[in-house]
Amino acid sequence: MKYLIIPLLIFGLVFSLIPAQAKAASVNDEMIRIEKASTVLEEIMAIPDNSIPANLLADAKGIAIYPNVVKAAFAVGARFGQGVFVAREPDGSWSSPSFINLVGGSFGFQIGAEVTDLVLVFMTQRSVEALGKGDLTLGATASIAAGPIGRSGEASTDIKLSAEILSYSKTRGLFGGVALDGAIVQVDTDANRLVYGTPDPIKIAATKVPALARRFTCIVAKYTGTSDKMCA
Repeated sequence: MKYLIIPLLIFGLVFSLIPAQAKAASVNDEMIRIEKASTVLEEIMAIPDNSIPANLLADAKGIAIYPNVVKAAFAVGARFGQGVFVAREPDGSWSSPSFINLVGGSFGFQIGAEVTDLVLVFMTQRSVEALGKGDLTLGATASIAAGPIGRSGEASTDIKLSAEILSYSKTRGLFGGVALDGAIVQVDTDANRLVYGTPDPIKIAATKVPALARRFTCIVAKYTGTSDKMCA
């Protein structure tokens, strides 16, 4: 029995840190999630020398943003985050944002807890399609690497060509690439159904997009150099 105490304590700690909307969400909660994702992207791109390179965003096939990912650990680590995802449409514009979650764990002696913002840049259509089919395991379903930052990062074509997904995190004001092998990206079917009436992100219709969701898509269009008549 005593061997179960620490794992149970870990679970309790992580659960207590999970945002309230993860436990009992409403449409307003999901709109807050989108608004926070917009803020994360704007803050990251505000400093050109320490941001996601523009050429990578211009070539991106999908972008996932997780505000306030919780990572807690005591001997066994655990990670949880709620985010939004947009995919590049055939005409080059961006899809309506769908809702996604991030779960993952790690092993080894560690202690402490932190909250970080996370951005995943999907560089291949295959990785986007893999997410559309269900859970995507980073490093297994799709290759992943810590992404380069700033203007100097625009020359990192070797990383760009070898990884399907580039990952970034912002913790305590610091921004940079981060390794996330083993974490799982999940489609949040409950949130998609709540906001759009369908759990399938592929079937989310533009006519159903709330104003905050459209604002997020327009912010993505701005930083990826994409024209969107809906954002004029």
